[in-house]
Amino acid sequence: MQGFAGFMWLLSVALILFSGFALIDAAVRREDAYRAVDKQSKAFWLIVLGLAFVVNLIFNILSFLPIIGLIATIVYMVDVRPALRGLSGGGRPRRGGSSSDGPYGPYNGGR
Repeated sequence: MQGFAGFMWLLSVALILFSGFALIDAAVRREDAYRAVDKQSKAFWLIVLGLAFVVNLIFNILSFLPIIGLIATIVYMVDVRPALRGLSGGGRPRRGGSSSDGPYGPYNGGR
């Protein structure tokens, strides 16, 4: 049983770190970027992700509240964050090429 408790503790810490990362990421994005990509406002996401972070700190992972917070965090990370990064040019810059483009040009010989 001690192994299961250790696993649940690691899962809880991972969930806290995940929601904390999402909260910090949402905080550093510009307010107008949220409107430009037609997502909820920055304040909305800060409140939702802040609540998810606090709930993960307070409640046990076996409760349903951290699971709701996890769902909200996943929605931010897979829907809102990529849209914001695509707008602000975060990550590797894209130059309008195809998926076969490498760092020095197309891999397929320019076909």
